[in-house]
Amino acid sequence: MDTNPSPAPTPAPAGPAKNTAMGILAYIGPLVIVSYLAAKDDAFVKFHVKQGLLLFIAEVAVWFISSPLWRLGLLWNIINLVILVFAIIGIINVVQGKEKELPGIGQFSKHFPI
Repeated sequence: MDTNPSPAPTPAPAGPAKNTAMGILAYIGPLVIVSYLAAKDDAFVKFHVKQGLLLFIAEVAVWFISSPLWRLGLLWNIINLVILVFAIIGIINVVQGKEKELPGIGQFSKHFPI
């Protein structure tokens, strides 16, 4: 029988709390609005809202442009797949607690005055 009590778990290091749920919502199409309204004062969420807004605008633009140009369906599907991949990369960055720009297009999110 062991008479030594097990050590108490050490608390997580104190630091700025990151709102992961709102950051993830920022990359799910129109839910970027919910994310912005719920956590607009959080700098971490605001960074990801700007990038999610950029992806949402791209989705809407592809939808409007692809309607009259439906013959280029394969091209629009590829563009939508690229947008989906960017959203997944953004969600991975949120879960890892990173404020990392999306490759190639992340620099444009700085132009949103949110």
